[in-house]
Amino acid sequence: MSTPSAHDALGRDEIAHLATLSRLALTDEELDRFAGQLGAVLDAVAQVGEADVADVDPMTHAVPLTNVLREDVATPSLPRDVVLAGAPAAEDDRFRVPRILGEE
Repeated sequence: MSTPSAHDALGRDEIAHLATLSRLALTDEELDRFAGQLGAVLDAVAQVGEADVADVDPMTHAVPLTNVLREDVATPSLPRDVVLAGAPAAEDDRFRVPRILGEE
């Protein structure tokens, strides 16, 4: 006797409920077709879950990743007065920008 598949557990009512939650309007024909398709996907996912992974180390990517960025090192920058000289408007040693969102 075989174990019941995820497809067997999904009925039209469950698909209709999922469609409602997803805000999808489905016809009766679409409900029948999607029930079969979603059931097949869930069966495939269930098969992956049965794989023996006891000796497989957890990982976040299929291939090893190496950070290729340089170290974050503070370096001298332009003097504040030189930077602010290029700004359209400055006030109190800061950039002055237009007020947004009606803030005071």
